[in-house]
Amino acid sequence: MSDHSQAPVAPVGAYEPPYYAAFFSTVRTQDQSGYSETDARMEDLVQEVPGYLGMDHAQTPGGLGITVSYFRDADALTQWRTEVEHRAAQQRGRAEWYQSYTLHVAKVERSSGFTRAGVPWRPAAG
Repeated sequence: MSDHSQAPVAPVGAYEPPYYAAFFSTVRTQDQSGYSETDARMEDLVQEVPGYLGMDHAQTPGGLGITVSYFRDADALTQWRTEVEHRAAQQRGRAEWYQSYTLHVAKVERSSGFTRAGVPWRPAAG
């Protein structure tokens, strides 16, 4: 979410299924006033949710952003979805920052990973 250029370049590790993934795809508006600060706050806040597992983010040069957040169970995902500051950020996003977005939530039934020998891997949390 916040300054992804400084984040380690490694995907969130594979977890033992089942767990949930929320796929948030966005196209942002030109005016992003206040977005970075709110984004950083949301990234800090989601880490406080019991059952939050991590997040992957990618941005295309054309402006499509994709954030995938992982949660151990549906209760953790619901807690994040209904968190008061997150709800306020969602409303501001619709009013100011997003030209369009989609949200897909899926139950992960299979998960695996690969790391080339000698390459540091960000261990799975949670």
